Amino acid sequence: MEIELTKGERFNLSQEAPNLNKVAIGLGWQVNQAGQAYDIDASVFMLGADGKIPDEKYFVFYNNLQSFDGSLKHSGDNRTGEGNGDDETIYVDLAKVDPAIHEIVFVVTIHQGQEKNQNFSQIKNAFIKIYNQESKNSLARYNLREAFSQETALEFGRLYKKDNQWRFQAVGEGYSSGLQSFVDKYIVETKQEEKKEDEKENYKTQANIALDKKLEQQAPHIFNLAKTADISLQKVNLTNHQAKVVLCLDISGSMGSLYSSGKIQRLAEKILALGCRFDDNASIDIFLFGAKAHHVGEMTIENFQSFIQNILKQYSLEGGTYYGQAINMIRNFYFSSFKKSSQNNPGSLNKPVYVMFVTDGATSDEAQTQQYLKESSYEPIFWQFMAIGKSRKDVKSKGILGWFSQAITSDFSFLERLDEISDRYLDNSDFFSLEDPENIADRELYDLLMTEYPNWVKLAKTKNLLQ
Repeated sequence: MEIELTKGERFNLSQEAPNLNKVAIGLGWQVNQAGQAYDIDASVFMLGADGKIPDEKYFVFYNNLQSFDGSLKHSGDNRTGEGNGDDETIYVDLAKVDPAIHEIVFVVTIHQGQEKNQNFSQIKNAFIKIYNQESKNSLARYNLREAFSQETALEFGRLYKKDNQWRFQAVGEGYSSGLQSFVDKYIVETKQEEKKEDEKENYKTQANIALDKKLEQQAPHIFNLAKTADISLQKVNLTNHQAKVVLCLDISGSMGSLYSSGKIQRLAEKILALGCRFDDNASIDIFLFGAKAHHVGEMTIENFQSFIQNILKQYSLEGGTYYGQAINMIRNFYFSSFKKSSQNNPGSLNKPVYVMFVTDGATSDEAQTQQYLKESSYEPIFWQFMAIGKSRKDVKSKGILGWFSQAITSDFSFLERLDEISDRYLDNSDFFSLEDPENIADRELYDLLMTEYPNWVKLAKTKNLLQ
């Protein structure tokens, strides 16, 4: 039998259903004003004894659908609020909840409510209910009857543990600062000595959420790639890492088929997705090189769809390949006033530069390239070289067929040596080759991109290149 709660009332779940572990929290609402688009989200904060989330993965929302301990799962984002049933559902296995978690708070927010002049006075028939996940029998329900005006966020209800028993409370408290209200309350620390760092992390959390919303709406393909990149970044503990991402592309004549087939465009989109994770601006800088080097501007989620095609209209394929010119142009663009040249006096910056350097052949300026790479080892910049083509190193056939295979492969021996050169302040490069950039899964590509960079980040901090 379902119990209807009023604001502030409590329900002892452990007493009413003593053997029940798997429960579901259903949340629903309807929009008063037809024709307007409302994006309403349910989120969950799993709190420790101090009233804060013990880890960022205990903040469960549309882009983190499962808690760190695996006990809580989110059904996903429902933007319409149409129909009379549950709009979003939270599934909880109480037996799996980490013992450090004492309270689970369920909130509903209107995305960009203040900017769009939307609030909960325009929402009707809102409710939260708790029910048996397996039998679907509802145990308790709270229908929101309070009158709101400017509130864009609502703390709807909470599960909490008292005397080793799980209880549910109908809360119904409104806030006017959207999701920020709960980030301030449950994530941001208040210690004075940590205030600046907390503000920075809080801003980043909000920026990431806003960026993901923008990606999902404007560039769902890039959003899906970014989620794949997330997996690789989590493996190497770079989830919250910040860097400027650069894509440097070979425009020598031999690259023509890679551009005309769209393979370079699709590769650039994958690097843009990485940029969306490393840089709040959701952009990457594009440089080109052939006989000369060129800086062509930013690729963003607004212009990415035809970016490569458009730049080829301005920059024709060139007869020649000179890595050094591009490397030096990139260095001068980011570090024209950066202090270098001495192991005893390197400079230090907050954000490194990650360069994805793509080519299909050897360079005509090996000595200059090698010198520039050595000099850049005193700067907070990492060079990820990727060669496209069949590598001679991989050819194992012998006899006439072996000779023929050797004849049609590319010589990447300089890039292999470049990855191993000595006399550097810090090993600042990595190299791999792919016969075809589309013959590798996105997940594997992102793993390759993070092979040596995470270790470089650690060493760059110890060597005073990064703060």
